Amino acid sequence: MFTSKSSVALSTAIAAALLLSACSTTPPPGSAASENAGSGSGDGFTGAEGQTEVSALAPRAVLTYDGGVLTLDTESGEVLDTTELDGFLRVNNAGDGRHVMVSGGKGFSLFDTGLVVQGHGDHNHYFVSDPRLTGQTIEAPEPGHVVIHDGKTALFSDGTGAITVVDSHDIHDGEISDDEIEKFSTETAHHGVAVPLSSGDLLLTQGTADARNTVQVLSPSGDLVAETTDCPGVHGEAAAKPTATGDVVALGCENGPVIYRDGAFHKVAVEEDYQRSGNLFGHHDSTVILGDYKTDPDAEKERPTRIGLFDTLTDSVTTVDLGSAYWFRSLARGADGEALVLTYDGQLNILDADTGAVIHEIDVVEPWEEPEEWQQPGPVVKVGADGFAYVTDAAAKKLHVIDVEAGAVLDSFDLPETPLELAIVTGDPETAARDEEDHAGHDHAGHDHAES
Repeated sequence: MFTSKSSVALSTAIAAALLLSACSTTPPPGSAASENAGSGSGDGFTGAEGQTEVSALAPRAVLTYDGGVLTLDTESGEVLDTTELDGFLRVNNAGDGRHVMVSGGKGFSLFDTGLVVQGHGDHNHYFVSDPRLTGQTIEAPEPGHVVIHDGKTALFSDGTGAITVVDSHDIHDGEISDDEIEKFSTETAHHGVAVPLSSGDLLLTQGTADARNTVQVLSPSGDLVAETTDCPGVHGEAAAKPTATGDVVALGCENGPVIYRDGAFHKVAVEEDYQRSGNLFGHHDSTVILGDYKTDPDAEKERPTRIGLFDTLTDSVTTVDLGSAYWFRSLARGADGEALVLTYDGQLNILDADTGAVIHEIDVVEPWEEPEEWQQPGPVVKVGADGFAYVTDAAAKKLHVIDVEAGAVLDSFDLPETPLELAIVTGDPETAARDEEDHAGHDHAGHDHAES
């Protein structure tokens, strides 16, 4: 049953030019724009205790490893913090440009990366502080998907089917109060996902631990707005460019994706009887969704070389064979909607998502293969709100910074631990409400831990 209450247990690209009138965000990695730490602005504005003012923010990478979380300055390569934590850890952007959600144990723990943007009249001030766990945890047995959409952040508990929704902006102060949260629930616990829509409705999956076939859109009062039961094995979601009538969201199934558009669900026409795209990646200004493309129902571990480019307006797909396999952490979208795929041959393939044409093939890591278990380390691709791509190299214990537009590796940094998962935080919100002039985007990655 769908329920709502306001309580919960709580335990762009980087500016290409230098700082302009104190209103730009972050400098490209390797620039000198953030060297004036502690210089102040001269207008009497100061940050909180423990914060140092800088002229601009360098993106920070948050990486999980076996034993904790480490935070890296992507301009200098300096390891800023190592926080020891037990258990298998996952990490996702929280949506506010400052925090990430560390998933482990029994909930989502809020981690402050230390990048602070403070508005002051007609301009911003920028501060840095030490990364730290805030002490705030949203209880969620078997924490699953984190979705950022239209200025809201949704957290899904696989263990209970509970859904927690909070305005992404409200996370910025590191304190999530009861009245800042909406809480919903699905009928039965399952590995699911929820997407807050700009209309105020909520898109969510329904299912059990044994089967998931249903996607619904429910109004704030719990009324059924739309439903499809034709999505076996539903997994993964991504938002595309909205239409004049509202949001467009795709979800992966085992017989071709479904797309919620114009208030109804539409089925993507695929040639195969079995076609699974459990990992989907969208962009706020693109009508095309990037997804993996699996077609063998009997494979114990399918290693596809084709990707799918799903057109959300025509409910059709174009496939591109890259000639080398990839895994679920290989895919991302660029700042201009490019499709990014890291393949076994070590190349980061950058494609035009509309045509499928390959724009760049960048040698980034040594040839690799997917590990036997999805929890084991392997390369990860992420794109920050700064527009640069970041690739972890688990075998070499490195982090690579990629200029997507130029098709070049900008920097490579040594890591003290073998990286598992990655989030990039820049100070810019990862998403914004659609009615805001500066729409930072709807990008959110569907991670597939039902299989690897």
